[in-house]
This record gives sequence, structure tokens and C-alpha cells, in this order.
Amino acid sequence: MNSAEVWQTGDKQSFKSNRQALRFIGGNLVSFFGDQIYLIALPLMVLVLTGSPLSMGIVAAIERVPVLLQPLAGVLADRLNRKRILLFCDFFRFLLLGSVGVLFLAETITIYVLYAAAFVIGVLGQLYQTSQFASIPKLVRKQDLDLVNAWNTGMFHTAVFLAPGLGGWIVALYNPGIGMIINSLSFLIGFLVVWSLRLEEERLQGEKRSFTQDMSEGFHFVMQQRALLYTNIAMFFSVFGTTLFLTMLIVHLKANIGFSAVSIGWLLSIGGLGAIGGAVLSPILRRRVTYRTLLFGCGVLGGLSIFLFSFYQSFMALALLNAVGTICASISSPCIVTLRQKLTPEHLLGRVQATSRFMTWALMPVAALVAGVISEYISTSMTIAIGGSVSTIASFIYLHPSLKKVDREGT
Repeated sequence: MNSAEVWQTGDKQSFKSNRQALRFIGGNLVSFFGDQIYLIALPLMVLVLTGSPLSMGIVAAIERVPVLLQPLAGVLADRLNRKRILLFCDFFRFLLLGSVGVLFLAETITIYVLYAAAFVIGVLGQLYQTSQFASIPKLVRKQDLDLVNAWNTGMFHTAVFLAPGLGGWIVALYNPGIGMIINSLSFLIGFLVVWSLRLEEERLQGEKRSFTQDMSEGFHFVMQQRALLYTNIAMFFSVFGTTLFLTMLIVHLKANIGFSAVSIGWLLSIGGLGAIGGAVLSPILRRRVTYRTLLFGCGVLGGLSIFLFSFYQSFMALALLNAVGTICASISSPCIVTLRQKLTPEHLLGRVQATSRFMTWALMPVAALVAGVISEYISTSMTIAIGGSVSTIASFIYLHPSLKKVDREGT
């Protein structure tokens, strides 16, 4: 049986009439808003407590260490009720981030508390994202996957457009702690949205097997599907490069260039505006351009935008380069997600996503720590230039013939 035969449309409605899918995307928009405020508030908290780029690298590395638990997260997403996993993760992120915000406002928090909180947030985030990925095909028809993934990416970049400007004002006028509390409330809203969804799922059937056996099945499938394997290899190096950039982005703009929190927020928002257009274009381009061409083109252009980012200091130039990078990401990200969903049987969705994330994100903690070290002892500009170079070179892996074969088969 090929992967296409495991799909069943059942009684799923078309995307425009699918209220569950629209509710799901709306809930994600709220969570994405909170996440963008978090991305500004957390680095500024670290700078207040330590004033050290290295400390920011350590926090970012700790938050990304749980990616190494992805194979376990994939088994849990396929064995357990995915809706309950989503609810659990949203509720405890609400409690944890709210507590961090309150402690910062009371001036009783330490950098070690931020280290611990970053790790737990990382664990919950990895489990949530894997379970959410595996839940999407239960909400929409197969032919709507390109569209729903593009819309979801569009909602993310709508948040990238609007939230950083708002977050910058909140941090500048009030306190990073207030921003963190607002982020916590976004997870409470996400909890309520997930609660309203009907996610009836098939669980793993047959004899009970060990976690190791279930993990191995996910790895084996990815290794056999060459299109997934080589996409993951390309992303392995690309993610290393973009992590160098993203870890030091706020620190670079604040400490090296001297932008205010408000200016940083607006710069990120401008990037998000362009990326909304990229998300809208993604399903349109997919009807005219192959996965292979899209991923390669966006990878090269996005990598070059990061490299050039290290050489400029004017607001408009940096905003334009950031916009180019986010446009490329918003076009390529739905393509990668849809490829995984279309090529994977339903009962393997959690494990294949987890395996892919493990393979592509395994070096994220190392990259975050390396970013802190390079920035501390050389410069944030050098960190960003290296990141852009690595991402650009990695894009050539997308030219592997396996992706060409996928497009020929009409996946």
C-alpha cells in the first residue's frame, strides 16, 4: 500500500467551510502573537540580569536541548491522545510563563530560574509541535494540506508583523515581565481553542511494542523516503546557520547597533509583513513551481539575506533584509510540512515528524551556544555572517534528484 492510500477524506469539509480548521488557525494566531512578544522579552530579561551575550546563548541552548527528546515525543504523539497532549502543553506553558513574568516584576528572579524555565518551555514546545503536526491531517482533506499549511504559516507571519511592534512598546513602556505575562495568556486562549476541537484519532494497534521499536519505525521510514531524508539533511545545516542568526538577532540590534526595544519591534514587524505575502504566495507558487525549485531558491535567497544582514546598520536596510528572509521561510516552510504529511501514513505521522525534527534540529543547542561564544569573544556581526554562509551553502542539497522524482509523481 502506498502512502496515498492511507488517506481518507471521510466527512471532512472543504477548507472554506471547515470551521474546525479555521478555529485551529485562529488559535494558532493568538499563540503566535504571544511567542513574538516572548522573543523580545526573554533576551531583554537576560540582558537586565547579566548583560552578557554568552548568557543569552546559554538560555537559547538550554531551550533547544529538548529537541533531542523528539523521538520520544513522536512515539507519545502516536500512542496517546493528541488532543490531551496539546491541552497539557498549553496549560502548563500558561502557568510557567505567567510565573516567570510575575517573578521578574517582583525583582526576585535569577538567571538560573530563567535557565530552568527555558528548559521546561523547550520540552513542552517540542511535544506540542509534534502532536499538532500529526493532528492537522485529521482536520482537513489531503488536497487542502498545501492550503492549510500556508494559511497557518501566514498566521504566524501576521503575528510576526503585528506583535513585535506591540511587544516593543510594552517592554519599553512597562517591563519585559508584562510581555511574558501576555505571552502566558496567549497559551490559555490556545488551550480553550484546542478544547473546542474534535480530534478523533486512530491509535497504534496490535501487540504492544517497546518505545525503541516504535522510534525505530519512524527512523526507518524517513531513511527509506529519500525526498524526506535529503530535505532533512539540507535543513540540518540550514537550521544550524539560522540558529546562529536568530540567537543573536535581538542582542545584535540592541547591544551592537543600539536600537531601542520599540525600533527592534518595528523591524521585526516589517519582516513579518513581507512574510504574510510569502505565505499567500506559497500555495500559488506550488501550482506552478516544483518543490525542488522552491526550496532551493528560497534557501539561497534566505541565506544570502542573513549574510548581508551582518554588514548593515541602517534601519531600512536591516528591515528589508529581514523581510526577504522571512518571505523565503514562509514560502518554503509549508512545502516541507506538506511533503512530510503527504508522504507519511497516518499512524506514523507523529514519529516521522519527530524523527525529521530530531534530524534537522539536533545541532540547535550547539548552534545557540556557539552563537553566544562567537558573539562574546569576537562579535555578533561575525556570528550572523557565518550563519548566513552556512544556510546558503546548505540550500544546494535541495537539488537532490529524489525531490525531482516526487514532483514527477505529482505528490
